[in-house]
Amino acid sequence: MELPSRLRCGSGLSRYVEFHKDNFNCFSIEIARILLASASEVDVVCKRLCKKIDAKSKANDIHAYRDTIRPAFPPIATFAVRFPRFDLTLSPWDEWKKKRGVPIWWSDYNKVKHQRDAFFERANLKNALNTVAGLFVMVLYLYSEKARLAQLVPPPQVLHVTSEHYLGTACGQWRSRIQARLTPERRAGSPRWRPMSARRCS
Repeated sequence: MELPSRLRCGSGLSRYVEFHKDNFNCFSIEIARILLASASEVDVVCKRLCKKIDAKSKANDIHAYRDTIRPAFPPIATFAVRFPRFDLTLSPWDEWKKKRGVPIWWSDYNKVKHQRDAFFERANLKNALNTVAGLFVMVLYLYSEKARLAQLVPPPQVLHVTSEHYLGTACGQWRSRIQARLTPERRAGSPRWRPMSARRCS
């Protein structure tokens, strides 16, 4: 299973803007492009995840996505994504801890999408990184079994799960692939908790 293109490789953006909290308010046309494209894919993946949860789902907005996905996968609201190279950790869906919470980056995405002349500064680095991280989380849940078996390829070069969800790596055509655990941790030896044996990638 291939990951969406937004998640496949390291962003060339970091050659021009360091991914650092001091630069979170930096905005540009290129950052706007990343924000708009990634959030559009979030919309698609959320719809598919809702269909996976309930085949009859007609969820088509962020409120309906929240009300369908959150009860099925409560850990999403606290799921943290690491950017190891930049020493950053983001929790893109933390607003879903609130009953009617909507991620700030999602609201800002819609402002940029529909009123770019008035809200162009919302196309900033913080929103773009949270949007990409939010997409990463939803893709992991949509393909949870493949994520557990390290079958999502190519592996992202910038994003990583935190230790809470990390099961290890597996080697193959793509050298090193992440194994992710998306459900609460089980005891080693449980039939549904079977990390692959550690191997050195050559």
